[in-house]
Amino acid sequence: MKVLSLLNQKGGVGKTTLATNLAVALSQAKKRVLFVDADPQGSGLDWLAARQGQSLFPVVGIPKDTIHREMKKLGEGYDWVIIDGPPRVYPVAKSAIAASDIVIIPVQPSPYDVWAAKEIVDLITEVRILKEDLKAAFAVNRKIVGTAIGRDVQKALSDYPIKVLQASLCQRVSYAESAGAGLTVLETEPKGAAANEIRMLLKEIMGLTNG
Repeated sequence: MKVLSLLNQKGGVGKTTLATNLAVALSQAKKRVLFVDADPQGSGLDWLAARQGQSLFPVVGIPKDTIHREMKKLGEGYDWVIIDGPPRVYPVAKSAIAASDIVIIPVQPSPYDVWAAKEIVDLITEVRILKEDLKAAFAVNRKIVGTAIGRDVQKALSDYPIKVLQASLCQRVSYAESAGAGLTVLETEPKGAAANEIRMLLKEIMGLTNG
């Protein structure tokens, strides 16, 4: 079992969008997936409620600071557990990090997001004292097509002691439209550019598990 969490202490960076799309991508790759909504706002549960028909994986809400203690039992029988983490809830975020094998930090291409990333980086650094094999990486989200801003933010993030993934997601209406129906771009536009972005991101994340 691998545990992947999407975390950033800053809100509105697209954690749930990435978490749901990655969970669907893994499910489509025939992996058994459990989705843990650790955000008190319950965005993952709202996404599931908007869905018509069968979900590809179960979604459970655990916005508590005991995730790391419950993970072994919780993840039994699954290949992957995806944790959609909370913003600004320090104890829950720290517990999610401690439960994880990989932490992905979604960051939007703006100086404010780069500066705000320090908080989650500090949390990861703290947990790594006890969990040295913890993998972590930034994922640039909502990059504007045809601009250099995405490259600029990747360069700025390189000042942190955490890897910056080459795969990134662009600002596309299809992400919001699919989420509104409790779906993902992999289901609404499986051959579209957004779906390809998700697959490329997942491929790079999977590479982290071998490093």
